[in-house]
Amino acid sequence: MLSEKHRGRIIEACEILRAAERPVRVLRSISWPPEVAASFFAKGAREMPEVRYTPIDPSAVTELVEKARRLADGSSPIHTWLQRVAGTISTGARMIAAIGTPDFHHYSVELYRSPTEPILDEVTQPLALARQIAETLAVFIQDPDNGKSDVPMAATMTAEEIGARMRPILLRFFGNHTPQIDIVDTLSANALAGSRYIRLRRGAAFSERDLQQLVQHEAFIHIGTSLNGREQSMLPILAAGHPGTTRTQEGLAVFAEMISGSMDPARMRRLANRVIAIQMAIEGADFLDIYRFFLEHETKPQQAFESARRVVRGGVLSGGAPFTKDVVYLEGLLGVHNFLRATVQFGRLDCLHLLFCGKLDVEDLPAMVMLAENGLCKFPKFLPPWAADSGFLISYLAYSSFLNQVNLDRVRLHYSNLLANVPKLDIPAWQAE
Repeated sequence: MLSEKHRGRIIEACEILRAAERPVRVLRSISWPPEVAASFFAKGAREMPEVRYTPIDPSAVTELVEKARRLADGSSPIHTWLQRVAGTISTGARMIAAIGTPDFHHYSVELYRSPTEPILDEVTQPLALARQIAETLAVFIQDPDNGKSDVPMAATMTAEEIGARMRPILLRFFGNHTPQIDIVDTLSANALAGSRYIRLRRGAAFSERDLQQLVQHEAFIHIGTSLNGREQSMLPILAAGHPGTTRTQEGLAVFAEMISGSMDPARMRRLANRVIAIQMAIEGADFLDIYRFFLEHETKPQQAFESARRVVRGGVLSGGAPFTKDVVYLEGLLGVHNFLRATVQFGRLDCLHLLFCGKLDVEDLPAMVMLAENGLCKFPKFLPPWAADSGFLISYLAYSSFLNQVNLDRVRLHYSNLLANVPKLDIPAWQAE
């Protein structure tokens, strides 16, 4: 057990790191005002957008981080966690200080990695997964009669209507902590979630699938882990979504879409194309190249602009130095899925629950276990329904964990031969809808 002295140092370090990360608002610092898109389309979508950024001075953040590092002088998993958090906050501050320059990209890779960096198995690359997803879904895109699976649900709901549909769902889940749903006039995307709110753009159109994705991804995961982190009175840094938590938090949110049946081919393909586009930008593609790439895959020019903006924001629009954050969605999905499978194999339901105790990375779980053992970390109050229903999740993960042992090449060859000489049928319209 930790001594009172060590407990005090850990609590103080967490408070200092919480203060240090407050000015490190990456997405806010690199956001584009709506008039950038308006000007781009007014000029025929043929000229590079004009964007101006305001860098921050990282010195105050660096000073606080160094103070926290001195308090986290040790070799336990808790100290490793604190040092890692300190490092990512410091790097995030330096990244914003270098906004609009090639150095911004270098810090971005340090925080979020690149499409070609292997994951834990030291072989698989996020870029390879993205290309395989895009290639697999292309079969359905090229042959819409094959299940019509890439035809998105009709976006028939207004922001006001989807907000009204969402409120009772969130109220049942969050109770007195239910986030505010705001309808706003200016927003670059159709929806945006913070720790206390969900904002919907007035005039945007939403589908039933959009409702499911917003609830599962933004509300149950991002807002849920924020609220759980706020309950950690002795570990306030767990309420902060700093860059060191992004990979796991976004991976967890995408996994939530998958496990709840909220994912669809159009969104999955968009996540894959973002990774492919980041690699294109690293290799020299400029904003216009990236925009045209997305225009080939999106139904609306505005969505293509939004996707291209995500790739180059904060970096260099002329190519070579993009923002790599969107790599984390697929890499994080792989990491979270593999972690959850491992926890079931090891019988560690405690770790599965602690994954939701605040904003953290899966690599932080040893620290969370030690902190919980010492009464410093609380188990989460808000668990998404699919995680709270441990019977279903454990059953699914126990089966899923065996799949790696199956020789998929032989299985694929068998079924390829089995179906090679039979015609492909059109699915009845009432079943394909």
